[in-house]
Amino acid sequence: MRFVFGLMCLIFAGSTAWACGPDSKCRLGDRHYYIALPEGHDGRSQVGAILFSHGLQGTAKGVMGNETLRGIASELGVALIAVKSIGEDWTLPNGPRNAVRNVNGTFRYFDAVVRDATSRFPIDPDRMMATGYSAGGMVTWNLVCQRPQLFAAFAPMAGTFWKNPPRRCRKPVANVLHIHGLTDKTVPMEGRVINGVRQGNVTKVMRRYKRMGRFRAAGRSSNAVLELSCKLSRNRKGKMLDLCLYPGRHKYDSRYVEFAWKHFVKAGVL
Repeated sequence: MRFVFGLMCLIFAGSTAWACGPDSKCRLGDRHYYIALPEGHDGRSQVGAILFSHGLQGTAKGVMGNETLRGIASELGVALIAVKSIGEDWTLPNGPRNAVRNVNGTFRYFDAVVRDATSRFPIDPDRMMATGYSAGGMVTWNLVCQRPQLFAAFAPMAGTFWKNPPRRCRKPVANVLHIHGLTDKTVPMEGRVINGVRQGNVTKVMRRYKRMGRFRAAGRSSNAVLELSCKLSRNRKGKMLDLCLYPGRHKYDSRYVEFAWKHFVKAGVL
């Protein structure tokens, strides 16, 4: 009887700890996220994680429903965490749709997601990469500046700050890989005006962060399959600031996420 009772307690405890996943929301008050561990994971050994922020009008459920992205994360042996904005867009500093709203809630949400995910699931907090596309890329750059200690690496895609880049960002200096299309018309490299507010200029952002982190040019690299041409920068502490461009427009490709993760792994960051 004691054995049966103990077994029931273990089952109950396990079901409580794993009460959410790829098909059910992990609740955080009135917010949520989804998470998927690698296929065949034993439920105990620690894994790294890719946290993905959706674009305008996107959803965490939609990100989790991307079978290609799910498959890439699983093959990399890492968890996929899909996060969700309040409403159809993220609340970010100087944003045209939410300039009056409290942006601190966005950063507190990411604090809560990382805290909750690493406590509920066997995720290594030292092997987490934040990424996102378009508006999600803007989220990622804001995390670089406001929460650099929260992730080991950041891979913003086709998005940056609203208006001018911040004059200062919090320390420590982050590892960043930015991916962008040279002929992007939705989020051009030089930015464009939306509802009276201008998107940031990617070149200026990279230049500003390069000065902040005291980065120096460290050569070039390329990926022929993805048509990526990259300019590499490093600082004395070995931190990375890389810009990879492709000859295309505003498009999302899950393989960019895979490329970014492997790029950081090769450098010993993840």
